[in-house]
Amino acid sequence: MGISRDKWHKRRKTGGRQTQLRGKRKFEMGRAPANTKLGHKRIHTVRTMGGNIKLRALRLDTGNFAWASEGISHKSRIIDVVYNATNNEMVRTKTLTKNTIVQIDAAPFRQWYEAHYAKPLGRKKQAEKKYTEEEKAELPFLKKRSHKTQKKYDERQKTAFVDPAVEEQFVAGKLYACISSRPGKCGRSDGYILEGQELQFYVRKLRAKKGK
Repeated sequence: MGISRDKWHKRRKTGGRQTQLRGKRKFEMGRAPANTKLGHKRIHTVRTMGGNIKLRALRLDTGNFAWASEGISHKSRIIDVVYNATNNEMVRTKTLTKNTIVQIDAAPFRQWYEAHYAKPLGRKKQAEKKYTEEEKAELPFLKKRSHKTQKKYDERQKTAFVDPAVEEQFVAGKLYACISSRPGKCGRSDGYILEGQELQFYVRKLRAKKGK
């Protein structure tokens, strides 16, 4: 039978059946959904009308995510699917669609923040003495700098502010993010980190879901 996007098989607004004036056409053809799952990257190409190509992602585990308040984006690993407004079944099966809320690895964003501001983010407060010599060499906010360079970082630190709700997530090492691309069409799962009122909205939704 196949999937068809035509109107002939549908009823009129008044409820009457329509007479089928012609057979099916290629341009009215529909395709099965991609149902992109969370897993090792696997993408198929689909030839479409006009010789164009769609990238049908069958499995994805990474994506480019933007941190809007800092104006940067980094490639990060998708850890889990936590919410989908369409259907809870998509959360259970870990299906990636546009506007799916996922948890991503916070490490790339923490590394950038600490290198840019020379300030710890999402780390439990501990005395500098407790860090080993190896850790002191690796961690950018413990490096010794010249007076001129330190002055530059001090200026940056004046505007370094992270939403407390986001900073809480950095402690756990996982950030809530929203997928804004269409994995079944472009073969990518890119998105942005949730902040502000949007983050509060989805945290409420997740709490309500756990309460049930």
